[in-house]
Order: sequence, then structure tokens, then C-alpha cells
Amino acid sequence: MRAKTLISAACAALALLTAGAAAAQAPDSLKVTICGSGGPLPIKDRAKPCVAVQAGGALYLVDVGPESTENLQLWRMPLATVRAVFVTHLHSDHIGDLGEFNMQSWVAGRAAPLEVVGPPGVAALAAGFNQAYGPDHGFRNAHHEHDGIKLPIPLGLLKAKTIALPATPDPKAVQEKLAWSQDGLTVTAIRVEHHPATPAYAYRFDYKGRSVVVSGDTVKWAPLAEAAKGADVLIHEAQNNDMTRQMSGGLKMLGNDRIASIMADTTTYHTSPVEAAELAKAAGVKQLVLYHLTQAGLPFFTPEGFTKGIDKVGYLDWRLAKDGMTIELPVGGTEVKFGQN
Repeated sequence: MRAKTLISAACAALALLTAGAAAAQAPDSLKVTICGSGGPLPIKDRAKPCVAVQAGGALYLVDVGPESTENLQLWRMPLATVRAVFVTHLHSDHIGDLGEFNMQSWVAGRAAPLEVVGPPGVAALAAGFNQAYGPDHGFRNAHHEHDGIKLPIPLGLLKAKTIALPATPDPKAVQEKLAWSQDGLTVTAIRVEHHPATPAYAYRFDYKGRSVVVSGDTVKWAPLAEAAKGADVLIHEAQNNDMTRQMSGGLKMLGNDRIASIMADTTTYHTSPVEAAELAKAAGVKQLVLYHLTQAGLPFFTPEGFTKGIDKVGYLDWRLAKDGMTIELPVGGTEVKFGQN
């Protein structure tokens, strides 16, 4: 009996390594999974920023922060179907798991090099990870490529695609450019403001009449509201700056001037929950999902405190992201279906 229990447990564990169909979306929908809802601070049960999008039988990521690859594997997401990672900007909490995700999706059977799409700088990013993982690729190829199992090293590489947005006379005008078009899916890069981490992009995914916009990191940016017009869902970063200032003050009182100063600096280039709701209202999107929740999970955090004042905006279709949250947009309708892995 004990042997049977152990075998069952082993099979269950092995199933987690399999990119099964359980996490695949219906063929007629645009599906989003929040694979990282946190910010740069270490928070239990919240990976760093990562949003997975499934459309047309393929998987795409917007950013791939630390811990997010583990989530994707635990949920049995079909890693082998990935075609591209869209990088919003080059802060470490948005790119830290790129090497691991690339390796795991290659081992799972990805059929082509993984495209890394984003602002100037992604070519060096891809080249650096390719160099760092070069020995690992060689070891895995030498050990595991036998008896019909193939791990071609060229398919395990990252391939950069740099998107340079056209300049406009007005720096606060919408700047956008088509970044991807395949199998009915188009992805548009949209400039946002995250100085000095520039350029920084949001991404809009359009698939058979359904659409999702992912903000990346930014201040409240009116051109993003314009570019997001008509979208079903806006997934927007949120940081409560009152809480941030309290954290900074507390750290300073404890004598940690260095981290107190760094914490205070972050208030200059993020969006508050209230500002994100104002932007969603201006864009006329159906649903707002707040992610990159810097304070979520800390001892003093409460959803009510974090979102204080948001309902006064008059935009009520909002919610806070959690790791594993799913958002499904069936093609041919208007429904927005929320779920949880």
C-alpha cells in the first residue's frame, strides 16, 4: 500500500514537469494568466512581474521577473508553445528569470529560438543570457540528446527584436509601433514614462476583436489611456506612495538611510491605484486589474488601505491581481471571465 502511495506521489510530481493541456486556453479566446503580481520586494506567494498571454495556440510573456518561471511550471503552462517575451523595460525585477524561462521552454521542446522583443537594450540582454547559459546548453545537449530526443543548441538561444518607436514633436503624444503580428494576434508597443528607465513600453494585445493592455512600469501617462481605448482589460501597475513614504520614514528611523533613500526615490516613477483607476476610466476599458503591487503581502498591507480613494474615481470594475489569476476573453463576445490557477 505504501509503495502504491509513493508511486502515486511520484507520478503527481512528475506531472508538474509536463507542459500539459490543462493550462491551455480554449482555441477561441484570448487568455491572460498573472504569473507575477509583485514588485521588487521579496513577498511570499508573489513572484516579480510577469503576465502570460495565450492566443492562437501560442504562449507569450510580458516580462519574466524572478520566481515567475516556477509558477508557470507548477501550473503546467505549455512552455513549449512560447514564441516571444515582450520586455517592458530593463529593470532587474522584470527580466531576472529570462535565462531560466528560456532554458526550461527549450527543454520542454520549444521549436524555435525564443524572441525577446522590447526597447533598445534587448539585444545586449539576449546576448548576455546566451553567453551566461552557453555552458549549460552544451551540458544538456551532450547528456540528453540520444535515442531520438533532440535538444538542438540553436533552438535554445534568445533572439532579440528591438522596437524603436518613432519620435513625435510632442513628447506627450501617443508613440506606438506594431511589435508582432502572427496567427491573428497583433501586439503594439506603446511608450510610457518611467524615467530614468527609458525607453519603457506598455503592450497592447489584440486578437479577433478582444484586447488586453499591460502597462509595465510608468507614472500616470495620458497617452497610454488614448492607446488603450476600447480594450477589454487594462493590467496596470500600482504603488501606494503614502505607504512607500511611511516605509521610507520607518527605515530612516531605524538608521537604514541607504534603503530609506532608495525607497523614497520610487515614488517619482510609479502610478498609484487611484491614478490607475483614473486612467482606466479615461480609456473606457471594461476591467482594470492592478499588478506590480509593491506593498502587497507586507505586514502593514491591507487591500482597503492600499486602494484608499479609488472608488471616488467612479470607476468600479477593478480588482487586485494575485499570482495565478486568469482572465479569459472568449472570441465573438464581450464577456470577461476571471479564474484562478
